[in-house]
Amino acid sequence: MTEFERTLVQSFNQFFEEKNIRAVAHRIKQHRFTPQFLDVLVDSLNPDYYLGIECKSISVDKGANALYFSQHFTVDKNGVHQVERIGDYINKSGRNGFLAVELRHGVGKTREAYAIPWANITEKYTSGKLKYTISEIQDFPEIKRSGKFYLIEPECWEKGDCNIGNK
Repeated sequence: MTEFERTLVQSFNQFFEEKNIRAVAHRIKQHRFTPQFLDVLVDSLNPDYYLGIECKSISVDKGANALYFSQHFTVDKNGVHQVERIGDYINKSGRNGFLAVELRHGVGKTREAYAIPWANITEKYTSGKLKYTISEIQDFPEIKRSGKFYLIEPECWEKGDCNIGNK
């Protein structure tokens, strides 16, 4: 589990506890020969919090300028791309899906994270586009931080039209 995934799970669970929301975020343990559908699952009867989140990190400080479907996502032994596998799982489970992208700027510098609705990922992938540039990623809602935790506002991530953390 990456630090980004761990912090995101902890942030969701702290948010649920503080707001007295019946929900839980968890990371399914990854096994060597068993594919993992998503990095973070959030279970709740509230549809705003019934989520599947895939997490990707990009080292901007090391010259990365985009998130590539060929480089940052996998293809399984049957030739099925990770975007397709996740999309299928999200559709079958009824979850709201997101790609959470962390932009790392180097040691001692603040990291940024953004939430991209999975429908946008699927649309871009199926249209034959190869990547999301850093500026395209930054056009999506930022997952702001408060101390060591992220501010959790998935209804805002879905709409893309609100200032996360200022509700």
